[in-house]
Amino acid sequence: MRACTESVEVGLYTEPPYTLSREASEHPLILVCEHASRFIPPALHDLGLSHEAAREHIAWDIGALALAEHLSDTLGVTLLAANYSRLLIDLNRPRHAPDSIPGQSEIYQVPGNQQLDEATREYRRQTLFTPFHTRLQSLIDERLAQGREVRVVGIHSFTPVYYGQPRLLEAGVLFGEARQYAERIIDGLSRHPLKVAGNQPYKIDPQGDMTVPVHGDARGLESVLIEVRNDLLRTPEAIERWTGYLAPLL
Repeated sequence: MRACTESVEVGLYTEPPYTLSREASEHPLILVCEHASRFIPPALHDLGLSHEAAREHIAWDIGALALAEHLSDTLGVTLLAANYSRLLIDLNRPRHAPDSIPGQSEIYQVPGNQQLDEATREYRRQTLFTPFHTRLQSLIDERLAQGREVRVVGIHSFTPVYYGQPRLLEAGVLFGEARQYAERIIDGLSRHPLKVAGNQPYKIDPQGDMTVPVHGDARGLESVLIEVRNDLLRTPEAIERWTGYLAPLL
């Protein structure tokens, strides 16, 4: 008999929670892709979503992993990327944020996340969330202990339409304390024919974000999130183009 404190999802998460590339890189930059994957274990039946919805932006940041991988290849930098969908648990939200395990994402109800017991929520935290952030923290710790410079950059994408409203913005640089670093990236992107802004289409919120506030600002490190509109990341040529824009600035 299963103990009442044990999640029904025990044993489902057989894939590693993250993929780490170029761990030994000497470059100061650590790239993070928290929303890299749309993978949900088959036993969870896409959390009750339709086949189409489970492959849409609510499940992952479309194009973000391809861009992060190409930047990692081009610059020779470390990349930490999630292997599970953010619908299971969002790695860029504090553990106890209301939308950490979303019951609804934008216009979509997520039936498999509604009425979850605390044992299952905690199991996802311990299995997916904690290993990712512990590894990122240790990467930073190791480099700082060696007296090395460290920068942390999250790679994300956003939808061209949000709640029915078109978004004309093509890229955003989200920041908290690292204003100078962010402005350097914004200025560099603005030299191209791009619609770019700071802290759009979202803003960094210490109560609602993890990577920048916890791994960057709280440690006095330069840290930003890069957001690119996902319709601009749909082809290999587009990934190459955005890598060309971003690589010299990071």
